[in-house]
Amino acid sequence: MNLGRVWKALILSVFGVGSASQDLAAAPAAQLSDETHQKIAQLSSKGDDYAERGRYAEAVATYVQALELVPEPITDWEASTWLLAAIGDAHFKAGSYEQARAALSDAMHCPGAIGNPFLHLRLGQAQFELGNLDRANDELARAYMGAGKDVFADEHLKYFDHLKTVLKPPNNGDW
Repeated sequence: MNLGRVWKALILSVFGVGSASQDLAAAPAAQLSDETHQKIAQLSSKGDDYAERGRYAEAVATYVQALELVPEPITDWEASTWLLAAIGDAHFKAGSYEQARAALSDAMHCPGAIGNPFLHLRLGQAQFELGNLDRANDELARAYMGAGKDVFADEHLKYFDHLKTVLKPPNNGDW
């Protein structure tokens, strides 16, 4: 999926993966049956391809197909974290902020999501676009605290500019 330089760098630094399909390929085979793992990985890769081409509705539909293969409860599986993150990211890029917020909020209940700067950033951006400024402030601050201003590098300036109106400046004054 076309997640931009910062998203990929964060995933690589935090989890050692770069996309939904790469995350699934790196997951231990013991977590899912080989057959299920392979099907999810194939669908994730297909979803990533759609997202890279800006075909977000098709990407979401494909990620949802993959998510439906994850055993219940889906909140126990890392695959769900990255599939829900991919769904949320695709919805955000398509301008479907309510759907992005819902998917990213669901992702926060899955392994490895809490504390991930990109997930907090994207959830904060969706909240911002929906006018939920208290929630946006919290999520954008978490993203900033987790990765500094670099997490905002490829994003519209309005998000970081807004955050600077909410937080006290760093002691050295250098955002």
